Amino acid sequence: MTPPGSDVEQVRFCRSTDGARIAYAAHGDGPPLVVSTCWLSHLQFDRQSPVWKHWIDDLGSFTHLVRYDERGFGLSDWDVDDFSFEHRIADLEAVVDAAGLDRFALLGMAQGGQVAIMYALRHPERVTRLILNSAYPTMIVGEDGLAMEKAFVELIRVGWARPESEFRRVFTSLMIPGATAEQMAWLDDLQRVATSTENAIAFREARYGIDVRDVLPDLDLPTLVIQGKDERVNPFEGSRELATLIPGAQLTALDTANHILLADEPAWPVFVSEVRKFLAPDAERVARERTPDAERQAALHTLTPRERDVLRHVAGGQDNDEIAAALNLSTRTVERHLQNAYLKLGVSGRSARAAAVAALLSGP
Repeated sequence: MTPPGSDVEQVRFCRSTDGARIAYAAHGDGPPLVVSTCWLSHLQFDRQSPVWKHWIDDLGSFTHLVRYDERGFGLSDWDVDDFSFEHRIADLEAVVDAAGLDRFALLGMAQGGQVAIMYALRHPERVTRLILNSAYPTMIVGEDGLAMEKAFVELIRVGWARPESEFRRVFTSLMIPGATAEQMAWLDDLQRVATSTENAIAFREARYGIDVRDVLPDLDLPTLVIQGKDERVNPFEGSRELATLIPGAQLTALDTANHILLADEPAWPVFVSEVRKFLAPDAERVARERTPDAERQAALHTLTPRERDVLRHVAGGQDNDEIAAALNLSTRTVERHLQNAYLKLGVSGRSARAAAVAALLSGP
């Protein structure tokens, strides 16, 4: 994975529970922010797009931004036949594990909000903060919503793959009514290159019936709900309901009709400022972890010579069996020395091994 602090973004792949390849990428320094993606994405195409480029660049300027393509979209596998909610949650779990993240903030975009909510509920020890942008607790509300969705599916069926963009322009006009002709053309093209007609329909139909309202009161973490108050794709009432049902959630209404915030509109810097402010505690935590403090330095002096020996071998890239052989110890003894060192240094979780080595190398 691209290391934090790097501006070079490389696409990597991981396998979900059913074997589907999921493409992901990361860049930037700062606190980790994982994007539970919206359904239209293409990791490479978005990098050049005037519709999405500023999202990647601006959020990556103060976070370690991890994003991925949904199954059936972008650079992820298109040859999939299961777009179920459970598999989408599993995809996010696979990306987070492959990216080597321990604690991170989670940004749920539109339909990705439901996935982010369920991930946060299932892994409370890993998600520090939750941002829900233009999200909703349930996709279809009322007879009007159902009729509109049926019309959208027929538009996709008839016009998604056609070389001319008239049918796709319906979606574009709803998503970014305030866009320039160039921005609209890019989003027209994204729809065609992001996925097939069959996948677009199957994915939308798999979202019917997903409803997370009953579990929202169980969320127990700082949550920011943010959306354009006049947008045309997902009614603002969905964000209001999320903020009402999630304990302590903050609701921020943006002055825009765009579903995808554009770089040159006033709502965009407001969004960036709100996200940066919301993630400030994570940024402070990351800064502390990267700067050995007096307490950590003092803890180094409590390590026994054998614990230091074991950590030096860990720093050399050896696994526990190799360390045991090198030091003429049992593997269980090596594991015990490591656990004692972790306890003394105050590190835990998936990153404990790397954190302990970093503390040793930074100390006297």
